[in-house]
Amino acid sequence: MVSAISPSPRVEILSSSGIKSIPKEYIRTTEELKSINDIFVEEKSNEGPQLPTIDLEAINSEDEEVRNKCHEELKKAAMEWGVMHLINHGIPEELMDRVRTTGREFFELPVEEKEKYANNQEAGNVQGYGSKLANNASGQLEWEDYFFHCVFPEDKRDLSIWPKDPVDYIPTTSEYAKQLRSLSTKILSVLSLGLGLEEERLEKEVGGIEELILQMKINYYPKCPQPELALGVEAHTDVSALTFILHNMVPGLQLFYEGKWVTAKCILSNGKYKSILHRGLVNKEKVRISWAVFCEPPKEKIILKPLPETVSETEPPLYPPRTFAQHIKHKLFRKSEDEVEKPNEEILVQKKLNEETIVHKPNEGTI
Repeated sequence: MVSAISPSPRVEILSSSGIKSIPKEYIRTTEELKSINDIFVEEKSNEGPQLPTIDLEAINSEDEEVRNKCHEELKKAAMEWGVMHLINHGIPEELMDRVRTTGREFFELPVEEKEKYANNQEAGNVQGYGSKLANNASGQLEWEDYFFHCVFPEDKRDLSIWPKDPVDYIPTTSEYAKQLRSLSTKILSVLSLGLGLEEERLEKEVGGIEELILQMKINYYPKCPQPELALGVEAHTDVSALTFILHNMVPGLQLFYEGKWVTAKCILSNGKYKSILHRGLVNKEKVRISWAVFCEPPKEKIILKPLPETVSETEPPLYPPRTFAQHIKHKLFRKSEDEVEKPNEEILVQKKLNEETIVHKPNEGTI
């Protein structure tokens, strides 16, 4: 079990202390503040673009026309949005409810009990219970606590840092990870076909059945007395091949699309041909919790590079070959140089999979 003294007060403690104004290190930049609005007003609005919803029931239909229509819709959503709602994905609602319950019950434990699982970020140990350290030059903090751990494959897990209370946490999370692993194969298969590749190609490129790693981060966003000044998670793009998001039906996820921040109306995320810039808002009325599962290749065994089929004289590689570890280091270094990622960065250029990121997408209060 990991144990460390937290470098700054847990956000949960700040939230429950009765403060009326947030510490200055949580206040966002002037530029960011211009686009932070009331998330409940945003969520109720039907104006502007809406995230695509993909019904996966038809993904393996025996009717070729029905199956192809599903594949085309998923491909289009991945290319245009890089994120989508998934419905009828096959993961039981009862299991997802248990995931929500056990995660919520862990964060409802006394802080001193959760501290038994505290990580030590400064020593490079990110697994366990923690709060985000400043990761940009201005030293800003995000309004969240979290629990991070590897959940698949079984031989890569460290169960010593998994919560023992609630007692159902380990079996529930383990089963959920297995279900997501199967779903990731389905999504990667359709995306492969959408690129004119063999069905198994993308999965092989990110490690295959044996090597693909699933990491779960439970994000806990306490009530914030000044939500118009803070962010639960600042704008960023994921480094994972796919990301799946489950949440407790409290809105907060926003995605940068066609020059504007669009509020996701309660979803799961899994996705990419394009890696979309996204962020998390907070509010003063309700605690928001989300379960993000990142599907990642092994850090050193796989060289990430554009597939030969996606490169030509007119479309040369946009990025040099790297291991996943080098990719993460490059992204973090660039972020420390540039501070927060901005909507006009190159990462938002419409990409065609001669990128390093392969996928990122969502589902209606479920996966």
